[in-house]
Amino acid sequence: MAEASPVPARAPIGLVIFDFDGTLSDSGDWFISVIDDLARIFHFRTVTEDEVEMLRHKSSREVIKYLQIARWKLPFIAWYVRRLVGRNVGQIELFPGTPDLLQQLNAMGVRIALVTSNSEDNARRILGPENAAQIAFYACGSSLFGKAPKFRRVLKRLSVPASQALAIGDETRDVDAAREVGMRAGSVLWGYAHEQALAATKPDALFRAPQDILDYVAAHRG
Repeated sequence: MAEASPVPARAPIGLVIFDFDGTLSDSGDWFISVIDDLARIFHFRTVTEDEVEMLRHKSSREVIKYLQIARWKLPFIAWYVRRLVGRNVGQIELFPGTPDLLQQLNAMGVRIALVTSNSEDNARRILGPENAAQIAFYACGSSLFGKAPKFRRVLKRLSVPASQALAIGDETRDVDAAREVGMRAGSVLWGYAHEQALAATKPDALFRAPQDILDYVAAHRG
């Protein structure tokens, strides 16, 4: 079952907003395979295999600082990565259980949105038509202002109050952005960041398997 910290009673969850890479799509190994090329092109630190594991224990901000990446470069790096992903979508698969997760959330009457720095075209191609159709709204592409403005755009577009939304991602910045908007935050433990780093941000729930997400949402449907 999901590991949740005790919280006061809240409005029922009517919307789940997913991150994509590292949450629904298993792109971690592919990204590690291109990170040295990215470091060379955008002039930031390369990392050894041991450092990759060490960085999983750090927050998103700490990782950026450690790699010595200037914040103004982040949208350009994201744009370049989106192009690479577009050429290599056949190498990236969904995490096991993702199709069933999306279908069952919809069957519960919960709407689904996707917020990602990846492109909508890449996300749809990796998801496949049937899974992509389960998602009510896509807010894609990089931004200097992070995910919080995209979360607000999703809430406004779908007319859902923040109190009825749950954001799910695999990095500490996903929790930070959800908190900024006033949404509940859940963190998956099968993506990039280590459990210790995610737990330190105090999300509402830590999910070890897709079924944990379904159980948590079902328990908070009112």
